[in-house]
Amino acid sequence: MDVPVTEARAEFADLVNRVAYTGEPVKLTRRGRVMAALISPEDLELLEMVRSQRVDLTQGAAQAAQPVDRPQSPAAPLRIAAEHRPPGFSR
Repeated sequence: MDVPVTEARAEFADLVNRVAYTGEPVKLTRRGRVMAALISPEDLELLEMVRSQRVDLTQGAAQAAQPVDRPQSPAAPLRIAAEHRPPGFSR
């Protein structure tokens, strides 16, 4: 729901109740642009969790960008498989 700031001033208590009881966010607009929003405490908690996760992810991105250790030769997995064959196995 979009509400102009001038209208929101006059209906602030009603808008707060609407958000509190329905969970529906209210966007406050000025000249057609969203300037702020009223959201439920649950939505605020989720937003804060997402923001903290985003920070954790950006910090972890530098570590994730490091090259991964890979086997030295493409034959390494085959060598490991050969070591684990049952006795008497032949191709």
